[in-house]
Amino acid sequence: MSFSSLWRTSTAVALAAQMYESRDFSAMPVLADALQDAGCDNADILNHCRGAGGHVRGCWVVDLVLGKE
Repeated sequence: MSFSSLWRTSTAVALAAQMYESRDFSAMPVLADALQDAGCDNADILNHCRGAGGHVRGCWVVDLVLGKE
């Protein structure tokens, strides 16, 4: 999975870190918007963030944003 460092904006990282620490992933659609605003056009990433479903600590998108790849 290609993840551009340009997508790691302060907003995206702050959202991901908050979700990771609180284990509340309700802001995933907001993270998708932040990533898209940063230039992310990866459908897998954006669809995952906007999709219904249980996100948990260790979510691959949150890990990518936080550099835990």
